[in-house]
Amino acid sequence: MISSNLYNYVNILDKAADASWLRQEAISNNIANQDTPTYKRQDVNFEGVLEQELGKSKYKTLDEKVRDVHMSHLNAQVYTDSAQYSYRIDDNNVDPEQEYVQLASSQIKYNALIDSMNEEFSRIKSVIK
Repeated sequence: MISSNLYNYVNILDKAADASWLRQEAISNNIANQDTPTYKRQDVNFEGVLEQELGKSKYKTLDEKVRDVHMSHLNAQVYTDSAQYSYRIDDNNVDPEQEYVQLASSQIKYNALIDSMNEEFSRIKSVIK
């Protein structure tokens, strides 16, 4: 993490990319355990944490909100999804088709986050020139 107000957006994008990577790992684990009895799927909550952190700064511009974000609070949290719910007889709640869709979506988000970080660095580089 880079400690300068110049890199606030990059730091948040970095945390989001880490969370997206963690989500891909959780989804891959869900797919691997699709036939394990009583296994409950896991997912990652980062968007909720980011929304909560940004929501603390009402009536401010996005730049001010990003500046005020505490990076130590932006940690992705792995959680068990619908732990009490299962539509299968073996109490496993993994739907492989849904997991593959989620995995593809997560990969697209990860690539977009990396592209956004590259764009942000390009902007910074052009200002420095």
